[in-house]
Order: sequence, then C-alpha cells, then structure tokens
Amino acid sequence: MAGNEFENALIDGIYEAAIVPESWPVVLRDTARIANCREALLGTVLHDDVRLLASSQEFRVDYEEILQRIPFAVNERAQRLLARGRHGFITDEDVFSDDEIAQEPVYQEFLIPSGYGSGVATVISAPTGDTTIVHCERSFAEGIVDVQAIAALDRLRPHFARAGLLGRRLAMERARAASQALEMMGLPAAVLGLRGHVLDANGLFQDLMPGVFLDRAARLTLTYGPAHDMLATVIAGFERADLPQLVRSLPIPAWRGTSPMVVHIAPVRGRARDIFSFAGAIIVATPVAAGAGPDAGLIAGLFDLTPAEARLAATIAAGHPPRDAAERLGVTEATARTTLKRILAKTGTRRQADLVGLLKSAVGPS
Repeated sequence: MAGNEFENALIDGIYEAAIVPESWPVVLRDTARIANCREALLGTVLHDDVRLLASSQEFRVDYEEILQRIPFAVNERAQRLLARGRHGFITDEDVFSDDEIAQEPVYQEFLIPSGYGSGVATVISAPTGDTTIVHCERSFAEGIVDVQAIAALDRLRPHFARAGLLGRRLAMERARAASQALEMMGLPAAVLGLRGHVLDANGLFQDLMPGVFLDRAARLTLTYGPAHDMLATVIAGFERADLPQLVRSLPIPAWRGTSPMVVHIAPVRGRARDIFSFAGAIIVATPVAAGAGPDAGLIAGLFDLTPAEARLAATIAAGHPPRDAAERLGVTEATARTTLKRILAKTGTRRQADLVGLLKSAVGPS
C-alpha cells in the first residue's frame, strides 16, 4: 500500500476505533509503523488516573509497571510532555538534554533496560477536563524520531483529537443508556468513573440523594458510615487488579428514616471496558422489604459470604444465638463467633441485632 493510501486507511481506522474501541491496538500498531517505531500507546489521563491502550499487550504491561514504580504525577518525562506537547508531536530531545537523560531514573532504570527510551508524543486536552496522549516508542539505540515521521504524526493529530472527543461522547451516551435501561427495570442505578465520581445517574438513583448517596466532586459517597467505608475500598480497586474486591454488595439497614437496601457494585473490567471506556463501575441500589427468614444461598450472593458464613448468618437470622447456631451446624462455639465477626465485617453491621434485621430484610416479601 502506498504511503498516502496507508495514511488515509489509518485515518479511517482512528475514527472506527472511536466507535469500536477493540480496534485501537491495530490502529496503534499502524501509528507506530508510520512513525518508524516499535510500539504505540493511547493514554487517557483524568485527575492523575491513567488508562492505557497499547499496540501490544507486552508494551501495555511494561508501561503499567513503569507507572506503578514511578507514578504519573512524579514522572518527569510525562510532566515535561504535558507542559510542552500540546501543539504537536515532540521527541525526548525537545524536552531533555543528553546529560539529563543520562541522570533521569525513568530512562536509566526502566525505559532503556526494557528496550525503549526514544519516544515521540503529543498531548490533546478536552473540554471535559481529561487529557489524551498519543505516544510512539522505539529503542534508545535507534535514536531520535526523524522530522518526516513527526510531520506524518502531526497530520494524524487532529484526527486523534476528533476521535477522542467522539469516543468520550459515545462513552457518556453508553453510560446514560445503561442507567436508563436499569431505571426501566425499576432499579436505581449510576455509572461511576475511575475515581468513583458519577458519570450518569438515573432518576431513581437521584431520588436517593442526599438521604443515601452524596454526589461529591471527588467521588460518590454514602451517608451510612460502615457502607461508606466499604464503598471507598471498592473504588480504590477500580484500576488495581492486584487489590482484592471481596465486597461488592454493601448492605444498608433501615437508618435515618430510609428503608433497608443493598447497594451492588459491578466493576467494569476486561472487555466491558471497551464498551464503558471511561467507567469504573456500575452501581445499583436494591431496596428490600421485610420477610420471614433469608435463605443461605441468597445471603451468600448478596453479601459475598462463603458458604459456611452464609449458613451461620441464615441460622442466626432465624433467631438462634451463636451457641445454638454452632450446635445446629456442627461447629464449635468459638468457630461460630469467629465466623460471625467476619460476617459483621462483610455486611457492614456492628451488632448481632443489626445483622438479624438486615438479613431478614434481604429476603423480600414472603
């Protein structure tokens, strides 16, 4: 394919990827090729949260490791790019001297040993407050990217800017469509961003503000303290695959005149991130009505309990104190009390009486 034909096809691919995000790796491989580089990244930055799409899985993993070791906010290479790369593509030579590169840890300890170190990149700022970075990389030994390659990348830059804006708009529309679809099912729901802030909330969810939820600028919070702390832990894990996310259902007992409910959080990960590209989670609040006695299987599903924890919780909710429950389940009283402590922690309750009330409410109408 001739140079102009290849470039025109790449431009078409950029706009296609804005609509079909799983196409980005192919587009980024072609972008790297036009820059005579090995790899390319598309990074989205919002309040120091960084989301990376890459031309290869290996390159994405390598850069995520660098960002974990040297956070974006203190990465000197990244910060100089943000300061200087807002009008076109720039190289390392534009922001660092040879002596600085020889002393800079991000080069000497990470990039060059990993086979990288010569980059060309640009920064595109959006009215929404987020920033898109297009970045191509090759080995330090290959030298600085030449002016012809930079000119080709600069021709692509406005297309990346438009595609970024289109992708963000589509992501917001997908978030809105998801919350509205859940509203049609009678469920209060919201889509949260990577920092836990509300991207979109349906009318039923908004009706729970400020009694249950508070839409803070930094992130969504809960008025009920124990559930608030549990939500903060879940939000902290949106972008951290290495953090356990054991609690995804947050129980809220009847409190301050509100009905008991369970708040379910589904983190957006894997291929779902291609659809909700700027989302961290979908959150759904399920009001529950009083019932006769909860089933162990239902309890396990609602509150992320193990089978043993769920059986004990159901037995206690049926009116049996820990000693009697232990006898019925064939375990020691000490084991039952240790298990009960774990149940209280997972359900966000502090007393056995609160736990019983919450679990009875979770079964729904009898």
